[in-house]
Amino acid sequence: MEDIEDVLGPAGLSGSGAPPGLRLPLAAVAVKPKRRSSRVAQTPHQPDARIPGTQTIYVKTFGCSHNQSDSEYMSGQLSAFGYAITEEPEGADLWLINTCTVKNPSQSAMTTLISKCKNANKPLVVAGCVPQGSQGLKELEGISIIGVQQIDRVVEVVEETLKGHEVRLLSRKTLPSLDLPKVRKNKFIEILPINVGCLGACTYCKTKHARGHLGSYTIDSLVNRVKIVVAEGVREIWLSSEDTGAYGRDIGTNLPNLLNAIVAQLPADRSTMLRIGMTNPPFILEHLKEIAAVLRHPCVYSFLHVPVQSGSDAVLTAMNREYTVGEFRKVVDTLCELVPGMQIATDIICGFPGETDEDFAETVNLVKEYQFPQVHISQFYPRPGTPAARMKKVPSNDVKKRSRELTSVFESFSPYQGMEGKVERIWITEIATDGVHLVGHTKGYIQVLVIAPDSMLGTSADVKITSVGRWSVFGEVIEGSVQVGEAPKQTSVEPQKEHRQNQVEEAGCCATDSCGTCACSDAVQHCSTEQCENTTNGPQSSGGATHQEVVLSTLVRRNVEGSTKASESSAAQSVGKEQQVNVVTRRGLNLDTILWCGLAVSFAATIALIVLLTSKISSTSS
Repeated sequence: MEDIEDVLGPAGLSGSGAPPGLRLPLAAVAVKPKRRSSRVAQTPHQPDARIPGTQTIYVKTFGCSHNQSDSEYMSGQLSAFGYAITEEPEGADLWLINTCTVKNPSQSAMTTLISKCKNANKPLVVAGCVPQGSQGLKELEGISIIGVQQIDRVVEVVEETLKGHEVRLLSRKTLPSLDLPKVRKNKFIEILPINVGCLGACTYCKTKHARGHLGSYTIDSLVNRVKIVVAEGVREIWLSSEDTGAYGRDIGTNLPNLLNAIVAQLPADRSTMLRIGMTNPPFILEHLKEIAAVLRHPCVYSFLHVPVQSGSDAVLTAMNREYTVGEFRKVVDTLCELVPGMQIATDIICGFPGETDEDFAETVNLVKEYQFPQVHISQFYPRPGTPAARMKKVPSNDVKKRSRELTSVFESFSPYQGMEGKVERIWITEIATDGVHLVGHTKGYIQVLVIAPDSMLGTSADVKITSVGRWSVFGEVIEGSVQVGEAPKQTSVEPQKEHRQNQVEEAGCCATDSCGTCACSDAVQHCSTEQCENTTNGPQSSGGATHQEVVLSTLVRRNVEGSTKASESSAAQSVGKEQQVNVVTRRGLNLDTILWCGLAVSFAATIALIVLLTSKISSTSS
């Protein structure tokens, strides 16, 4: 049989051209894959031929929100074709692993998972940045792989792999359409990629090898996507990118133009909020006032993730970050001055090659001065093929010591002190891992935990802050303040089985962008000390916090497709209207009532039995 590329030919790759609204110059593919001979190798144990679209696929995602969006698109296409998506690997007919290449732990986790899959004798497809950026990797030999710009052909690759063929699909010259079928991990959150690649050339960055040069979606295509997801009832839209600030420079536009076009489509009732993704300092310096104006908009979170990486200009030069500490300060100072309640998250790499004690002291002083509420702290990981991997390394003991010291400094801050007693509007989209609290965010994207029924997912409400923790705050919903927007509509894709979350992981570490920064411009992913060896995410670290506080603040984004029919029906009746939702206690309290009633009935039955036996004994005696 022929390779997929040969069967379809050039026309099959692009059809009659790029989908409407998409543009990606030839130069946007930074790493051109080596031309391989056409092949579809037979695996030693070929599965029995079965009807395509009847199998179960296990999807596992590592890395940033862009990767998560890719997995949602791949899951959507597979579901639309009839495949069932599962989070249980044992019962799956094929494993699909979407990989991240930012740090060593993520790639090590991928290698471990590949070994498990081979030991289980399961067909395997590896997608994402690792196969795209490291095509000759030994671990990928004999495995089907699909690149970052070929996610719209995942069904073909899965079909051929299930037949026992090895498929390698890595080259393409157009961006995937934004209108592909999609199964969201959280039905209230749309992750919207606005471009691929970046314009930087950071010396430690491996993801540039995979995502390539900047390629932006047109404003029209992005605005059309926003209209669709708003109509579907999405409550948060996350703009995702390797560098949001660079958007549009390849197609003659810029980020403020895009943001203004998107904001114009958001509902006036504030039922859908926009979060702007991670942006490096160089490309927003000239647009600070325009971006500040967007961040002040009622439907936009006053939050921005701006990685600094180091407080030393010497280290930033060695990293080739293309900005100075002074320019970073200008970004932060301007936004905080122009945007009320502005929250800034940043990233630090400890132990970059050549970093001296004096350089590190400058970084510590910068963090102390600004007391950022979120700091993603990471040790330097040399990535193969990058210039930084060839530089003289800082001794590992020094790197670990610096990471611990900076983590200790960061954890000494109390960023939410003074919020207690205040009333804040929050947007609720998630469930905490304890199963008791719901998770909302303020206009400044501060995490608020409240006790409320699941029916409040996808709503906004006023809350009174009752207490503050290190990583989040706690609040009580004010009755009569809850606003319910239009109920989320079913998308065109309806999986055969419930599509539960495919947890985004990076070997237990926080998600990162193309330059080693945490791309949680979006995300709340959490780091354990054992897993990350001192890699710390601001709202994730457990040091200095009580166990209960850590549990409550360590959030997992749960798929909320399984909301009760009653809550969906109630939301559907609200179409375009505001409703007053009475805050009720959780079902646990109802269970106590049932137990007490049961005890009362048992006691009454026992008394009745004793009376009956007594009367019978009396009658027998007489």
